[in-house]
Amino acid sequence: MSAAQVRAYAAKADEYLAAAANEFEAGRSIAAASLAIHAAINAADAVTGRRIGQRAAGQDHDQVLSLLREAGNDGAAVEKELARLLPLKTKTEYEPDEIPRAEAARAVERARRCVDVARRLAVEVR
Repeated sequence: MSAAQVRAYAAKADEYLAAAANEFEAGRSIAAASLAIHAAINAADAVTGRRIGQRAAGQDHDQVLSLLREAGNDGAAVEKELARLLPLKTKTEYEPDEIPRAEAARAVERARRCVDVARRLAVEVR
């Protein structure tokens, strides 16, 4: 993965995170949690792209967790947060259940931690 692609995934992660924070502030917990998950997934792509030169391309998000485990300390930090977020993906996107505000807040904060790592790595590759 090129430096430009790493920066692009980090930028996407940042945009999703900003949208998640906005939705959370507006009281839309489902949208906030869903956007937070997408922020973390894009952050993971930036991290694995920077650290091991590739990203997970399939629908199976367990693949990205495996790649993150190969990506050193940065990968481990993101893997920890993303592993907690991924179980929410089906719930937020396909199930009729509400997402409690506290759960959405945790999702946004976990995504923020992932995006912080991606931002730092994107700056390194400039």
